[in-house]
Amino acid sequence: MPFVQGAGVRGVIYRGAVVAALAAAALSVAGCSHIPNPLARKGGPKEMANPNSAAQIGVNSYLWEATLATLSFMPLASADPYGGVIITDWYANPEKPNERFKCTVYILDARLRADGLNVAVFKQNRDASGQWIDAPSAGETETQIENAILTKARQLRLSNIKG
Repeated sequence: MPFVQGAGVRGVIYRGAVVAALAAAALSVAGCSHIPNPLARKGGPKEMANPNSAAQIGVNSYLWEATLATLSFMPLASADPYGGVIITDWYANPEKPNERFKCTVYILDARLRADGLNVAVFKQNRDASGQWIDAPSAGETETQIENAILTKARQLRLSNIKG
């Protein structure tokens, strides 16, 4: 059956051509590794011109530092300096052990602005069986924390300008 044999030969030739094409593609991709990164500096990683700039951590550094300082009495659960999110763990005031609070702070801007900050406060109360039940927190608590953070951030900025 010459037709079947001919197809076998063509199949071998076709497979050989495919393997050769794949090998050429692999070699051409491997050759791309020598292309220099246009954003990188020679002699090491790119350095920031001003190490105190907000761009280094992704958000306003004064708001970031002020938030950490203002909420330092609460245990820290998570802090993302690039996304600008700080989450505390539950904190119970020793004078009121049957209620606890948790805060999430969003730093929304690289500039020091009042609207560049958002604070969410969560509250829980302990019931008679010892279970924690979600409770509404006073809206003014969030505003007071935002104001305390903004005041601290302004103080940090002024001390940096004077010094």
